[in-house]
Amino acid sequence: MITGQFEIEFTKDGLVHDDNQVVRLLDGLADSTDLLVLAHGWNNDKAEATTLYDTLISSLEVVGLPENGSGSRVAVMRVLWPSKRFALESLIPGGGAASATAANDAALLVALTQLEQDPVLLGADGSDPTRGDIVERARAQIEDLDTSADARREFVLQIRTLLDPSQAHDDDASREFLDLDPEKLFQKFTGEVPVLLSTGPGGAAGNTSGGAAFLGDLLSGAKAAARRIANFATYYTMKTRAGAVGQTGVAGVLGRVRERHSQIPIHLTGHSFGGRLVTATAAALPPSDAPLSLILLQAAFSHNGLAQRFDGQHDGAFRTVLGERRVNGPVVITHTKNDLAVGVAYPLASRIARDNAAALGDQNDPYGGMGRNGAQHTPELDRTEQLLRKPTPQHQYTFTHGKIFNLQADATITDHGDVANPAVAQALRDVLRVR
Repeated sequence: MITGQFEIEFTKDGLVHDDNQVVRLLDGLADSTDLLVLAHGWNNDKAEATTLYDTLISSLEVVGLPENGSGSRVAVMRVLWPSKRFALESLIPGGGAASATAANDAALLVALTQLEQDPVLLGADGSDPTRGDIVERARAQIEDLDTSADARREFVLQIRTLLDPSQAHDDDASREFLDLDPEKLFQKFTGEVPVLLSTGPGGAAGNTSGGAAFLGDLLSGAKAAARRIANFATYYTMKTRAGAVGQTGVAGVLGRVRERHSQIPIHLTGHSFGGRLVTATAAALPPSDAPLSLILLQAAFSHNGLAQRFDGQHDGAFRTVLGERRVNGPVVITHTKNDLAVGVAYPLASRIARDNAAALGDQNDPYGGMGRNGAQHTPELDRTEQLLRKPTPQHQYTFTHGKIFNLQADATITDHGDVANPAVAQALRDVLRVR
């Protein structure tokens, strides 16, 4: 049974907004066997986060909580944090050839507005005069981007001013994004960014010619490059925010949980950038014999984030989560080609770091996304192919401690936000079952 649900709201810097919320959580754990932590992803609306949590918990109750001896009594910590909207429309502007330019220009302005807004709390007023001035200087360069190298350089320099350089890493090309000459960055982002959906006979749904099926950002030119630069900067801002909330705020709260309830199993569950948030939480918690599991639902970070020497030299940004056994329970990751938001966003990193124009963001691309491909280059990966299945009374996942399970979800997750359905809930239930 669900023993209680506790909302805890965090500021953009990872601070607890109201400590009374934490006190209520600590008191509410007295009769609980497990703590389930839920972290939403990119949205700027408390109602959307609430709907996600309510639907997932309802689905979990429908598939049934595990017995675990005298029965599971699960408390739920519902994280609310000020994420930004990262709309698919800005990644793939719609319209035919005649309207492509207008669609791209509109999407560029939307992307800049998203960068400008910076809410302290989820759903709060996002106005920030300092950020507004910086974005306005970038916006002023738009009309000259096609003809002026100076305008392109100024655009990049202003966008970079918004970003924290300490968060750059090799696994998502963010270091190159900050270091590349602005003109070179524009050149890399000027061409199309195709995304491989599927290969083989029949290809993806709707592809009757066989072979490979593609979708992606197929516009070109300086303004298309500027939009991609703004989108990557939004991604960078979001990963920084998710990391701060996870490693400072959520990890701090869970440290207090462990002080009072030292052995309660904790199940960190995150959707989209919330996947990065809970992974950053795990990385910040000291190793312990207290059970800690990790569930990543269409996570929006590098598929090499947990990797060991993914390029022969560098570990992923969160390698310590596994290398130092900060997570000692199962790691369960859903991934699907149906997730266009992650599938299209991550080839941008390939464009930055590689000269090969065929970089597509799939599992063979060094810069693919976790929600598109699952975890890559991790010695802990369970090599048994597993699918995220529709729930049945007979089926039970065989998750075990210390292993990663990539669940291919093409048949059960339809898009980036479809992570609260019964198929996901059954996998979550079977993580709760592990003891």
